[in-house]
Amino acid sequence: MTGAQEQKIRQTLDDANLQLAIYTATGRLMSHRKAAVAEDVLPDFQELRTQANLLKRHAIENLDHYLEQFESQVVAHGGKVIYARDGAEASEFLIDLAKKKGARLMVKSKSMTTEEIDLNERLERQGIEPVETDLGEYIMQLAHERPYHIVAPALHLTRYDVADLFTRKLGVERETEIEKQTKIARAVLRQKFLAADIGISGANFLVADSGAVVIVTNEGNGRMATTLPRIHVAIAGIEKVIPRAQDLAVFLKILARSANGQHITVYTSFLAGPRREGEIDGPEEFYVVLLDNGRTRLLADREKRQSLYCIRCGACLNHCPVYRKVGGHSYPGVYGGPIGAIITPQYLGVTHDPWLPFASSLCGACAEVCPVKIEIPKLLLALRSEVVQAKLRDTQSRIERLSFRVWAWAMRRPRIYEMLGFMGSALLGGEGWIRRLPKLLSHGPLGAWLSQRDLPRLPARSFRQLWRARRKAGEN
Repeated sequence: MTGAQEQKIRQTLDDANLQLAIYTATGRLMSHRKAAVAEDVLPDFQELRTQANLLKRHAIENLDHYLEQFESQVVAHGGKVIYARDGAEASEFLIDLAKKKGARLMVKSKSMTTEEIDLNERLERQGIEPVETDLGEYIMQLAHERPYHIVAPALHLTRYDVADLFTRKLGVERETEIEKQTKIARAVLRQKFLAADIGISGANFLVADSGAVVIVTNEGNGRMATTLPRIHVAIAGIEKVIPRAQDLAVFLKILARSANGQHITVYTSFLAGPRREGEIDGPEEFYVVLLDNGRTRLLADREKRQSLYCIRCGACLNHCPVYRKVGGHSYPGVYGGPIGAIITPQYLGVTHDPWLPFASSLCGACAEVCPVKIEIPKLLLALRSEVVQAKLRDTQSRIERLSFRVWAWAMRRPRIYEMLGFMGSALLGGEGWIRRLPKLLSHGPLGAWLSQRDLPRLPARSFRQLWRARRKAGEN
């Protein structure tokens, strides 16, 4: 963990107002979800979770087949599919397209995947203006911050924070009523929609048998961003593909309920190709960018590939005690919480942020609420093991390797183990110099560990000694 990340975590923990904002917002989302999936409301919710898990497993295990089918359907409807290995290739395609079409303004919706590849920054460096149109994302763009939460990007801000931000960035009078703040954003964004050359969207699902890009939103901006500009580009991870349109019935029942407690979102849009002859709206050109960006790395591992089942509902974040304390900006990637702790190390490699899989209490709440039954704690343990193995392979960890070898040697020799235990008890059980060890090592290699823990006082007698004494008393 870098010094900046540690400082951010400490600032979040020390900010009482921010702690209240996170707990209030996530608590509300938890309550709404609980009510929406209750037995008397949706009695087959657990069966739907099982179906969703099986569908995602089937799609991921046959990913090449369904991606080819999806591509053929998109092309049949007049669209084009572009495969991008990483964010650089995806951004390069968009920049080249903008230059060819003379586009200077792009409006965006449902764009967490583009946040993953830093698309806005790449476009701005080329003189192209990207504008987020989801209200929460728009607020974050004005604040020059990453989204705080998968489904609630501005979860950590109060309406007073937004009022100050709008006054500072948009030059409007300070307005603290949420409805009026929304009208201010709408007035600005409406002009952007009308002037935009290209509309960019993400995708909740890619339907293989029809070539449809499915987007679920609660704001009408999604439809405006994908139909008003003359070009629509959808950017989605390759894992978003599902086999058939009828499979959507399962996912649409669990997605909104898991995210914020809605039975279904306000808008569910099916986008398949450019405007056809006789249609009065829709883009003239339609592109789908299928992004890898580390996803195929997961396919080789049959256990870890279940990470790709995620439908980005955010339920695991809301129920995670660690996320609810440290907040979204304490995580290094755009995906926070338990899901970020398992997919970010796999996308980028476990040595990139090796502390991330350890940022969990392993309480299991995330697995209990995951609508597609990803075994998040199990994956966290597997990644922790990989981190340890990577450290052991590091030439800088010779002392650590030697320590583990000594420990393993002692554990295989009961008499040696017992003698070391006796020595440890003698040293740690008294009031001598060893009790001052935390202070002596506060700035040493064990300082970080001891700063969060008390050095335990070992009991006067070991378990083996107690067991012998008990057996001897029984014999007498």
